[in-house]
Amino acid sequence: MDNVITLVGAKRSLDASLLAALAASLAVAGAAVGEPDWLELGVAADLPFAGIDSASATTIVRTALGARPIDAIAQPALHRRKKLLVADMDATIVTGETLDELAHIAGIGAQIAGITARAMNGEIDFAAALRERVALLYGLPTTVLDQVLPRLEYTAGAFALVRTMRGHGARAVLVSGGFRFFTAKVRERCGFDEDHANELEIRDGRLTGRVIEPIKGRAAKKEALIETAARLGIPLEASLAVGDGANDLDMLLTAGLGVAFRAKPSVAAATRARIDHGDLTALLFAQGYRREEFVE
Repeated sequence: MDNVITLVGAKRSLDASLLAALAASLAVAGAAVGEPDWLELGVAADLPFAGIDSASATTIVRTALGARPIDAIAQPALHRRKKLLVADMDATIVTGETLDELAHIAGIGAQIAGITARAMNGEIDFAAALRERVALLYGLPTTVLDQVLPRLEYTAGAFALVRTMRGHGARAVLVSGGFRFFTAKVRERCGFDEDHANELEIRDGRLTGRVIEPIKGRAAKKEALIETAARLGIPLEASLAVGDGANDLDMLLTAGLGVAFRAKPSVAAATRARIDHGDLTALLFAQGYRREEFVE
């Protein structure tokens, strides 16, 4: 079979009867469907298929699933395992927005969070929004940066995603529109090979309210993916990118497999693959990894 659609269910919501029903829906649309292959019993399974394209298969399966908490990613079966992972940090590898956490400590959380939400949904320019938010932090001592670190929560599956892919020879890169003070710590904690982010301007132990230019935004994330792949001799089709915000979109559309993870509505609507229910291990299942292959 030329293609495969991977089903990943939250709370062991997959069973053989549901897989049979999904296979029947694909067959009605003209697909030839192979036998299901369990990647983890009750949690994740592959349905190989041929005769229709991946986009059509995704639409058919999502329609058949309805409101069930199950994600579906369809793609060519060949070269599913990727050699390069490029991941966003905020609201992807970590659950929150680090700049919002910083603002909360500074007592201006609500003011900055509103700007963040609009920027991540693509309603306002990312660079302008970043400058506006950082300006509100003027004069804060750099010690507040350290106070954010204990507040960081890692998304379920983040460690397994990075460690499993690296354990199978892939390169893992963290890219963020946030700040290197945080990405360096997250890179070390998760095991990424490298990180790319913005730098806060600091003078006399205090934030100046400015970001060191040029700001790394939407275009920079795409460029980091392309540059890293070229530097390592990895074709773009062998890359996996994951993110949630509008500034991730170009990167997601450029990667061999670009996945919108619990993404903002505008991002989820524009991408070919998305994870709405599962954790980051869904990206391993999408590559055909079995649970027993995970490096936790």
